[in-house]
Amino acid sequence: MTLKRQLLIACLLMLLIPWAGLQFVLELDQALRQQAASQLERQTERLAGIIRRQPEAQLPLQPLPTRILYADALSRPLYLDGYGDDWPTWSEETDSAYTSPVTATEPVQWQAAVDRQNLYLLIRVRQPPGRYFDPGRPEEPHAHLRLYLTLDGQRHTREIRTPAPGPVVAQAKGTSGSSDFRVNGVWQATGQGYQVELRMPRPALNAPVGFEVWHPDTGKSGGYSVLGGMGYDGSKHLPHLIHPISALEAELQPLLAAGQRALVLHDNGWVLADGATPIAASETDFDQLGPWQIVEQIALNGLRAVLRRFQPDPTPLPEDASRYALNTIPKTGLVRHGDDESALVVRTTVKSRGTVPVTLVMEQSLNDILALSGDTLGRVIVRSAFFVGLLVLILLGYASWLSWRIARLQRNVAASFDGDGRLVQRMPASTAQDELGELSRQFSHLVDNLQGYTDYLESFARRLSHELKTPVAVVRSSLENLKHDTPDVAESPYITRAFQATDRLSQILQGMSEAARLEKSFDQVEPEIFDLADVAGQATAAYQSLDPEHEIHYVGPSAGCMMSGSPELIVQLLDKLVDNARDFTPKGEAIEVRLEDQGVYWRLQVYNAGPPLPEHLASEIFNSFVSLRERPQEGHLGQGLQIVRLITAYHRGQVHARNVLNPAGVMFDVMLPRQSPTHKK
Repeated sequence: MTLKRQLLIACLLMLLIPWAGLQFVLELDQALRQQAASQLERQTERLAGIIRRQPEAQLPLQPLPTRILYADALSRPLYLDGYGDDWPTWSEETDSAYTSPVTATEPVQWQAAVDRQNLYLLIRVRQPPGRYFDPGRPEEPHAHLRLYLTLDGQRHTREIRTPAPGPVVAQAKGTSGSSDFRVNGVWQATGQGYQVELRMPRPALNAPVGFEVWHPDTGKSGGYSVLGGMGYDGSKHLPHLIHPISALEAELQPLLAAGQRALVLHDNGWVLADGATPIAASETDFDQLGPWQIVEQIALNGLRAVLRRFQPDPTPLPEDASRYALNTIPKTGLVRHGDDESALVVRTTVKSRGTVPVTLVMEQSLNDILALSGDTLGRVIVRSAFFVGLLVLILLGYASWLSWRIARLQRNVAASFDGDGRLVQRMPASTAQDELGELSRQFSHLVDNLQGYTDYLESFARRLSHELKTPVAVVRSSLENLKHDTPDVAESPYITRAFQATDRLSQILQGMSEAARLEKSFDQVEPEIFDLADVAGQATAAYQSLDPEHEIHYVGPSAGCMMSGSPELIVQLLDKLVDNARDFTPKGEAIEVRLEDQGVYWRLQVYNAGPPLPEHLASEIFNSFVSLRERPQEGHLGQGLQIVRLITAYHRGQVHARNVLNPAGVMFDVMLPRQSPTHKK
């Protein structure tokens, strides 16, 4: 394992500190939610007691009918102008105050609202009126609205009719009905029909209230048809008016803590009271914060997001709805209205003095809990995580710097040697005063010593050849003189063996001199462009003509294999490889010279049948004084394959030897680049 990975593992173990802190914060968040849930249950019991003590006139005591005309509560009076842009249900996105969609078969939309004294209706008809009211002919069918009100226990029917768009006042039913100025409003024409905004006295809670839109229709008896609305049903029953009870909301509101919300629902889910105390907004002015504080705020927001993720999934509820499905509200747990923050919820049934119980839903926002658990220990965790992260980065940077220095030392050492283990350059000396600098200087000193020793070994052959030539000549001349001066010993086997030994020694010295001269001759060789296929083919043909005892042939293209180098040196390389192959190939067996295209290289191969190479010597046979011959032969001490390596290195190529199985034998691979090489000097 690398040093960088070891330090990375050590640094990652340090992340257990903020992880343990996060686990503690998660446990704290759960404990705070449990405590808040217990407090919310006690708060629910207190508010339930207040609801039980409400006067009977303030709560609908009877079960509600299926048809309800629900009116939202207003915080301020509406301005009657026939438009809905000041209604609380107005939406800028839809440019409408109507929350329910209308199909082609339902051309009437409506919206209701109440304040302390009045009931407001906003009615849109998506169909032209056909005919307005004509005061000169009041009996003629005309477009109008019929209101059904229950005021002070009495049923009233009022008509809204007008000769033209503008302000309107309700009339008693009939052609000569009197005006009821308590019901008034504005009639406005629209692109699809018309819209009427009305104001009237607020009926009692749960009182029968309704309206209908009447249009002229010659096909109906009486000349009218009901276009739509909330009027009488088939049983001659009107819908009942339900709206939030402002008195109940006013009594519950002071008891709600910050972030709490109380919903009082009728038995079928209609909202009777909706009170809430929002949490004071604490906006962060990033312009007044420093860089560290901005980072801390971002991290705290991220921690709060983590806490939300580990909280139970909340039950989705509609946002600011006028009716809730009671079976969708859990008795305890978490809920979320639209995109708002999650909230704890407690639902209980309150049995009042009447026959119909109401449902109290208490909610507590989790913002305070998130702020407490997220900020209190969150700042400690964020800061510790920041410093641990900073320490991790510092250690990783330091490890990367050490790794880079070690890798540079490794590259410098590797660059000092070529593929055959020969020293090619000195190592640069390091000026660092630490252990790695001292190690680099020791390596540089070692490479310098190896370079000197290598230079000595490379010059040893030349000096040894030079020094031994004279003694060998003296010994040979002495043997010649002895042979002539003493005829009796001329036929002695000792004299014969001495001659053989001197001849062999002379050939060895000649081979050593040949390798040395070859290295020196590289400086005088001028590279040229030649056809490697032509050189290999002609040389192979010459080898076959000189050695009829083996089958020597060439396999490859006949021409077109151009490369840059010395064709004479390539012939000398082939001479040594084929000569080596003849020594190990039984008579009558094949020796093949092959040439293949290998992209940016030409692969020149020499194959010979015969015994395999020992695996441990496959990479050493190209060194001097290494021979695999079973018996010593004259002049063979491994100099031939050393010359092959030198010529290959001059052409910036590579040479390898390997055993092959089918057919069994040995293959020498010489990879020669196509491009013009940069030769060693």
